[in-house]
Amino acid sequence: MPRSRPARTPSSPSSASSPSRPSRAPDDRFSGRIAGFGTASGTRVVIGMWDESPLGRFADVMLEDAAGHRLLLAPSPEVAAYVSATYSFDEVQVVPVSRRRVDGGIAVTAGDLEVTLVVGQISWLGVLLRLVPRSIATRPAWLTVVDPVARVLVRGARTAGTAGGGRREYYGVTLVRDLAGVTATRGGVDLGALAPLTPPVRFGFGSAPARPSLVDVVSTIRRPA
Repeated sequence: MPRSRPARTPSSPSSASSPSRPSRAPDDRFSGRIAGFGTASGTRVVIGMWDESPLGRFADVMLEDAAGHRLLLAPSPEVAAYVSATYSFDEVQVVPVSRRRVDGGIAVTAGDLEVTLVVGQISWLGVLLRLVPRSIATRPAWLTVVDPVARVLVRGARTAGTAGGGRREYYGVTLVRDLAGVTATRGGVDLGALAPLTPPVRFGFGSAPARPSLVDVVSTIRRPA
């Protein structure tokens, strides 16, 4: 007589495998330098010089004039679209943007804007930041924790905030150098002597430091899960 098999008991909901959570899209990481400074004319300038990014190697320039007009100078439609979706501008122009090393600093040309940066010594903040290992200093979790401290130490500075479209951005600064001098003209008109970057620029969730600076930075943009 054939041996009967025991009936199979349906799996309980607790024992059934739960559906996997959708994975978050990879972070966008931009590694390079940012220069920020003001001028005697009231124009404030932020220059991004990116060596590695999802958009390749490029530079872009953000300006806010004394009247509060915010302008983006981008080297390609792709860069213009990405940056303008992340920050706020009153005007966006796609123009040739280049940078090159010169004696004592960096020269940047963006359309009719010409800037020469004279790079100085590592600042007190730069000395402090060197105490934090780069692997930690650029980590979003760390930058979220230290954001309240950054606001107190450096007026206008933030290390974590919104990047539009539900995204978050994290600024991991690893080194800060003072700008010892700047020559800046637009359309052949001198923008004036180097000055603090005040009032803070209004492109995104934070501003560059008021003290004219060149910072080494990794910017991470994270999409929502």
